[in-house]
Amino acid sequence: MPAPLTLRQLSGAPDRPAALAESVVIVIDAQKEYTEGVLPLGGIDRSIAALAAFLARARATGVPIIHVVQIGKPGGRICAPGGPFVEVIDAVKPHPGEIVVEKRFPSSFTGTTLEAELARLGRKNLVLTGYMTHMCVNSTTRAAAEAGYHCTVVAELTATRDLPDGHGGAIPAATVQAANLAALRDRFAVVVETAAEIP
Repeated sequence: MPAPLTLRQLSGAPDRPAALAESVVIVIDAQKEYTEGVLPLGGIDRSIAALAAFLARARATGVPIIHVVQIGKPGGRICAPGGPFVEVIDAVKPHPGEIVVEKRFPSSFTGTTLEAELARLGRKNLVLTGYMTHMCVNSTTRAAAEAGYHCTVVAELTATRDLPDGHGGAIPAATVQAANLAALRDRFAVVVETAAEIP
């Protein structure tokens, strides 16, 4: 039986990533909560190393970079403001002059300045990276696609975690990752495995 076609293929949507030089890079929630806090992610160290290398490439090309930072509830367990785990991971911290957008919901567009920043930059191609794939990367990519942006998600620059299956067990992070990337690939984004695939 032949492999199924994606909705993007059926509709004739672009199936190649836009050139990096014509894009905006968005880094979603690359925070210490996922390396040192209560939400450790599978493969996060490898992903962060790859993200740091990709950001160096983007900076050398002069590409705009937007860092999105999740701000939790004061005194809460996740990304509490003023706490040690809300901080961006050292290897991928914003450089001076790079845009930082704070958010309080999964989508980076909800209640934030992201859309205004993108309008000011005047670019419609987005390269989306960050954490967690099933939550904030997924929500942000869907919102961006529905707003008319051409989205590329780089699989190696994302990661997620095991999720409860509702029956006392767990769905492995690798399965959650694969399913969410497949869902984004179906309609909302071009998904590439590595940053090297972005021209």
